[in-house]
Amino acid sequence: MYPYVVETTEETYSYPEFQPSQSVVEFLPSNRKSRESELSTKRVLLHVALFVATFTTATFTGANFVLVGDEQPASYLELALSIFTALPKSVLAGHYGPLIQGMIFAGTLLLILSAHEFGHYFACRHYKIRATLPFYVPGPPYPLTPFGTFGAVIKIKEPFRSKRALFDVGIAGPLAGFVFAIPASIIGLAIAKAAPIELVAKGGPVFLDPPLFKLIMKLLGTPQWIEWNPVYWAAWAALLVTALNLFPVGQLDGGHVLYAVVGPRLHKLVSRIVCAAVGILAVVAFVLYRSPIWFLWTAVLFFLLRVGHPPTTTEEPLGKARIVLAIISILVFALCFMPFPMMPS
Repeated sequence: MYPYVVETTEETYSYPEFQPSQSVVEFLPSNRKSRESELSTKRVLLHVALFVATFTTATFTGANFVLVGDEQPASYLELALSIFTALPKSVLAGHYGPLIQGMIFAGTLLLILSAHEFGHYFACRHYKIRATLPFYVPGPPYPLTPFGTFGAVIKIKEPFRSKRALFDVGIAGPLAGFVFAIPASIIGLAIAKAAPIELVAKGGPVFLDPPLFKLIMKLLGTPQWIEWNPVYWAAWAALLVTALNLFPVGQLDGGHVLYAVVGPRLHKLVSRIVCAAVGILAVVAFVLYRSPIWFLWTAVLFFLLRVGHPPTTTEEPLGKARIVLAIISILVFALCFMPFPMMPS
């Protein structure tokens, strides 16, 4: 979903969140200056700093899966300290394996997330829509969060003036990310090792695989129970993010595609139906597996329903090629979506 900020306008607009800037306004000196400021040295350094911070927290996460994932600290304080001290201690002791695994995880995950966000960004550039470079969002390392990052987002600073622009910008991110996620999925499952029997019997949370993984596992003959590896986990995270973004609700990527294809009335109806369905799924997941993840996503979708979707100012047919891409996006969602991502063993 994209936050909107519009800085110039010359006519009123029915959607209260913003006013559309017209083509004549785009070339005013003040607007050109705003465009240039988005690529100023100071702004670029901010994006680089956030990327480095996110790469660091994701690296700690990948390393912690190796170092502290199976330990049971004596206290919460010990756990909190181990999250940030286990990797430095390992490196100082001359054990670089966890660091390498962490960097592989961070690099793979951020490569896929970057492909997703730059898909949106370059689509915006194609339509001359003002947008920022990706803002990467670092998060606490594992086990406080599963990925060490809350993802990335670009800020689109103008409304979409046509359905084609809305469709192309919305679909470019998920498809670009999915293209990069496919080889990562294949590599992660190809190098996966069968989990020892004692590790399987030990118990703990089990992360279920998306349909794409199941197809690849059948083709490669991958065992049902495998050990964690950084490429597998990065691809798993990327497919989960892709599925969440493709939900046809509000201003999510899937919501943009839906709005462009069916218009505002059906978009609102489908968004409400999907939100209700996810609410039901949240209850089922909690009753069966004590998993609260879908309650959080239901709250996010409900918020998006309240915000609504801004209209476009130009109506035109999408064409057959975009309809085909819309169908492909449904297939991508089906390959990525996991009704129950995690359950107790």
